[in-house]
Amino acid sequence: MDTRGVYDGLADEFLTRPGVTVGKALQNEVLKVSDKIFAFLKDDRLVVKLPAAQVAELIAADDAVPFRSGGRTMREWAMLALPADGAAGWRGWMVQAHDYVAGLAAGQ
Repeated sequence: MDTRGVYDGLADEFLTRPGVTVGKALQNEVLKVSDKIFAFLKDDRLVVKLPAAQVAELIAADDAVPFRSGGRTMREWAMLALPADGAAGWRGWMVQAHDYVAGLAAGQ
């Protein structure tokens, strides 16, 4: 399955969760929780919002590349290629991003 197919399948799963919606931002269709973006597909890579320190570790380990928007690097956003385990790998990152953003929205 191609990256779009994998992402669309996962997006459908997340849209069954409470508070998860789809929207348009950053010139992409995005997944939101509590009206805050947590994941989207950009150039065949999954983009997720995670704690800045975790993003820095992923980039340092060459597991992700920085996400840039408007000419600047977004420190809480990582771009991940489709891993060998496909949907399972991306699902894990999306769960982490969902939980992180939901926690931020709830003030945790």
